Amino acid sequence: MTRGGGSSPDGPVEIGVVSRAHGIRGEIRVHLHNPESTALEVAEEVLVGGRAFAVAAARPVQGAYLVALRGVGDRDAADALRGQAVAVHRDDLELGDDEVLLADLIGCRVELPDGSDWGVVRRVEPGPQDRLVIEHGAVERLLPVVDELLIDIDLDRRRVVVDPPEGIPEDRIRGR
Repeated sequence: MTRGGGSSPDGPVEIGVVSRAHGIRGEIRVHLHNPESTALEVAEEVLVGGRAFAVAAARPVQGAYLVALRGVGDRDAADALRGQAVAVHRDDLELGDDEVLLADLIGCRVELPDGSDWGVVRRVEPGPQDRLVIEHGAVERLLPVVDELLIDIDLDRRRVVVDPPEGIPEDRIRGR
């Protein structure tokens, strides 16, 4: 399973967020949703807040990447990007045969091991523990993204089989 938040299956893939400016030359510090990702090392272009920038340089540091973007030449310009999502083009991601992006699960039907309907993945909440937000009628469920809970993922059939633990949080969706 490869992490990646708020993205569409055909568009850019969100890989992190700008946490702050770094230094006086306009570098940004990017915290990645997947700390093991090397996407910034190969990407020639990134989208920050939906705006495209050429990558001048990227290097890993403890828990993040420092990234120099063409057109961002000073600390003020870099600081203006704070808090914005960082995305790369899907082609820049090197996925293994058994890896999927969490963003690709959005819109998939969710079933229990016995085949009963458990809802539809509406979004992914990235964080220290990513969670799938699953809607089932007027109920919203938050399922941690853990290999033991995600039994089968079939993107061709747009289906995810899950084995949720007892007591998974459920909330009523307002207006339903």
